Amino acid sequence: MEFAFVAGNLALDFVATIASRDTVAEEKLSTPTDLAEWLVLSGAVSKSSEISAEEFERAIGFRETIYAALRDRIATDTVDAGALAAINSAAAGPTPVPVLSGGRVATYGTATAAIALVARAAQLALTDPRLRFCAGAGCTRPFIDASRGGTRRWCGMSGCGDRAKAAAYRRRSSAKR
Repeated sequence: MEFAFVAGNLALDFVATIASRDTVAEEKLSTPTDLAEWLVLSGAVSKSSEISAEEFERAIGFRETIYAALRDRIATDTVDAGALAAINSAAAGPTPVPVLSGGRVATYGTATAAIALVARAAQLALTDPRLRFCAGAGCTRPFIDASRGGTRRWCGMSGCGDRAKAAAYRRRSSAKR
């Protein structure tokens, strides 16, 4: 499976494991193995432990809780109390353990421990005034706008930004004809 890590926040990238939610809703985490791979590629853990079906379902449900909280926060500047309680509860759990060995640090932990890191990242994202959703057609990826002027519109230039600029160029070119 191919994953993109462009949001600059672990929770925002986790939420984006469903692409184009409002249209095709392309699920990128279909199995516990997909989740295990995502946890390693995201840097939450160096090596994932076996993920049970129950842990997988909890993680997917939690992802949707985070997404709903982000939507609420961006749209109304408030977040449902139940979502906040779920995020705070998950964030209070133990996180993966770093181990120094041979000059390298590796992190080990269960899926639940890795999701605690995601929850802590969600807490930070929900309090960041620069939280945005991509303006790309069909894109539902959240991101933190760290641009100097605070005017970033797309989750990333490769992808949504490139497509938007190419479409604008085609409109300008066809208008000149």
